[in-house]
Amino acid sequence: MQDVSTLVAQAREGRPRAVARLISLVEGASPQLREVMAALAPLTGGAYVVGLTGSPGVGKSTSTSALVTAYRKQGKRVGVLAVDPSSPFSGGALLGDRVRMSEHASDPGVYIRSMATRGHLGGLAWAAPQAIRVLDAAGCDVILVETVGVGQSEVEIASQADTSVVLLAPGMGDGIQAAKAGILEIGDVYVVNKADRDGADATARELNHMLGLGESRGPGDWRPPIVKTVAARSEGIDEVVEALEKHRAWMEERGVLTERRLSRASREVETIAVTALRERIGDLHGDRRLSTLAERIVAGELDPYRAADELVAGLTQG
Repeated sequence: MQDVSTLVAQAREGRPRAVARLISLVEGASPQLREVMAALAPLTGGAYVVGLTGSPGVGKSTSTSALVTAYRKQGKRVGVLAVDPSSPFSGGALLGDRVRMSEHASDPGVYIRSMATRGHLGGLAWAAPQAIRVLDAAGCDVILVETVGVGQSEVEIASQADTSVVLLAPGMGDGIQAAKAGILEIGDVYVVNKADRDGADATARELNHMLGLGESRGPGDWRPPIVKTVAARSEGIDEVVEALEKHRAWMEERGVLTERRLSRASREVETIAVTALRERIGDLHGDRRLSTLAERIVAGELDPYRAADELVAGLTQG
């Protein structure tokens, strides 16, 4: 068993090994997880969480790396949570974005962590909210969460980030994909990467047209900007950072940032509660209570909804 208070103190000092151990406790659903979260709770709330999503091949990792460089020039500490597909053999992160962001590996002001989805749909690892909290408590000013790139289930990032960035690239059919995936509803900033390719202007126009079609904004509402970049050469990245800062200022001015964080906390509590309840129900297999309810359903004495109500009541009282 590791001493949680020592790990938290070391993480606050910026020691990467302590941060790594805390995130490992989160990922492994350690028995110390509750102690870790209790220790971190008073230390969180200072980081700005930016989610980056988009189809595979649009340059999410390159864009993330370029954003890290831009924020570091501002003197900000940056955490990167790169969520990768799971290895079917080890369950670990398959791609390992740290390899693609190796230029930041020796920078003490940057912490990069690859996390595996472990079969969780929605482009995020199930432990992502707690991992974000670890990086927040460790003193990161900005946390960049890069998701898998799994198409239509990518929209989950909107529930975990303060600001969601949707990346597209010309020549990939992204305009139609955007409409299908629902990402027109989640993006706060849109980035057309690889803008040096043919079709970049057409992609931006199509995206702007589609945003206009789906618009039901009132005066003063946020209209997502469209920024063209060539992330591999860091072109347009300063404009992306400017758009992010404008969105953050708009949210703070109108109380939207607080609303988003309250909503995020509510969903997290709900997820933890449902998971705990599901585990308790799972423990009932072979239990007489479950068997009795099943017998009453088969005998026509009880319907499944009433049976479920009785089961939940019994679990919550027990």
